[in-house]
Amino acid sequence: MSDISKSAMMTYLKKHTEALVKDVGIENACDITGKSKATLGRYYSTSAEHADRFMPVDTVAQLEKKSSYPHVTSALAELGGGALSYDANIKDDANSGGITSDIAVLSQRFGGLMGEYAEAIEDGTITINEAKRMLRETLALQRVLITMKLHLEQETRD
Repeated sequence: MSDISKSAMMTYLKKHTEALVKDVGIENACDITGKSKATLGRYYSTSAEHADRFMPVDTVAQLEKKSSYPHVTSALAELGGGALSYDANIKDDANSGGITSDIAVLSQRFGGLMGEYAEAIEDGTITINEAKRMLRETLALQRVLITMKLHLEQETRD
């Protein structure tokens, strides 16, 4: 993503900021950060008056600690050409189940993604809502793969 325009980068970060707030829940996000709904909304608003306003790093950290996935951190890593690697001690997910259960969940999630894709291309056009559903499935699939990676890393340390 190194050739991405500044405008596209800003939009990408705004979308991931919105995903983070929605993941935690707007009310919870307000409680966690001490910020109002309006302030949080400005961080992911794409309107011209808020285009250059982004969520402070400490606020991102507070919310990502409570979220199911580090949306903004992941977006920043991707924009920089990097990838994230998680420490098994940080997320509780990594301690539950094992490789076998990961494979089962991975299969279910992949099946869900393929189901959404099949439904989306039925009429030859992928609508915005269909794309959003596929994106949700893709993010869920990514989380499963990260948990699986943690389990595999744990296996190699033992």
